[in-house]
Amino acid sequence: MNKNQPDEIADRTKLKVAALLDRQLSALGIRAMAPLRLREGDHAADIGCGTGQTCLQLANAVGATGSVLGIDLSPAMAAAATARTAGSSQINVTVADARNFAFEPRSYDALYSRFGVMFFSDPVEAYRNLHGALKIDGKIAFVCWRRLQENDLDLVPLQAALPYLPAGLTPNLDEAEHFSFSDPDTVQSILSAADFREVQIARHDAAVSSGDLDSMLELSLSVGALGKIIRENPVLRERVSGPVKTALETHGRKSDHALNAAVWIVSAQR
Repeated sequence: MNKNQPDEIADRTKLKVAALLDRQLSALGIRAMAPLRLREGDHAADIGCGTGQTCLQLANAVGATGSVLGIDLSPAMAAAATARTAGSSQINVTVADARNFAFEPRSYDALYSRFGVMFFSDPVEAYRNLHGALKIDGKIAFVCWRRLQENDLDLVPLQAALPYLPAGLTPNLDEAEHFSFSDPDTVQSILSAADFREVQIARHDAAVSSGDLDSMLELSLSVGALGKIIRENPVLRERVSGPVKTALETHGRKSDHALNAAVWIVSAQR
């Protein structure tokens, strides 16, 4: 699939589990907002805004006198975000590719993303475009995944399912698009090439959960490394559900079946 085109199957699946996904990822996203030091009246853009939870969180930080522009490549995601944020007058959501979106130059105090900036077909071009949208003292911050092998959130369900998957379905998963920023040197190189300064890349680990065992199972079979395989091969879902559920119950934190999420918190100055 072309990186500049939405994945309609993935979008439909994510819409079905949006509430669970937000519960699982919210704390990671909020952690990535901290370097922005948002203030009342700031103007922010949310890149890859999904169904709008992060737009609302940003709007809460910038207040009634600030503004938030949510951008998503997927019409379905943008429509969900528009509906969700309809009661917040300072939020506007648009369908666009941030790689070449015509931002008003030097008009944003902050650019932000929760797992939405690893998919550009030409990342340097995209980040140069984002760089031009920031005010002179503006800042960018985002959260992205570290390696698959460090992420129990992906690794535990995938390893449990592997014996039940046909050979050849899991090649080079560590090179999948959502792990494309797992190497900090790659991130540093891209941001530097796009003229960002003072790049900070901080390791962050957190146990995350979508709630109970059944919700963790649902997400494992819908998103992430295993979820991608199941979306593309739905006949395998029933075959792997039992082993994956057992693995989540065994390896997850007893209270809520949480698993470790290994991420980078990245920030940089214009």
